[in-house]
Amino acid sequence: MYPAELVAPMKADLTQVGFEDLLTPSDVDIALTQTEGTVLLVFNSVCGCAAGAARPAIKAAVKGSEKVPAKLVSVFAGVDKDAVSRAREYTLPYPPSSPSIALFKDGKLVHFVERHQIEGNSAETITNHLKKVFEHFC
Repeated sequence: MYPAELVAPMKADLTQVGFEDLLTPSDVDIALTQTEGTVLLVFNSVCGCAAGAARPAIKAAVKGSEKVPAKLVSVFAGVDKDAVSRAREYTLPYPPSSPSIALFKDGKLVHFVERHQIEGNSAETITNHLKKVFEHFC
């Protein structure tokens, strides 16, 4: 587990642009099953690819797209263990990875970006990919 003071700025990086931080399994269940339309779920983390590519790309895609998911939520790997574990149940059959990005539509997983698709790619590349995903599903 990471100390709360260490991850607070990393959580705020997303909550400041409208993401809801899911802290419990119940929060995850409500966000992913009781929402019509689209929900973007981010598995946030402390790693360098989260800071250098994933979070900047996600923020740019959300701010710069004509169509965006109706709800924006995140869980933090290594911190909110139970919430992350529950969220990973919803992203099966994909193996656990963080950072990663999941898009749900009407309660069903419709797109998933795994860590290996984030590592080594620029924030701009990931932003452009997410914008296309939003255009298609939102």
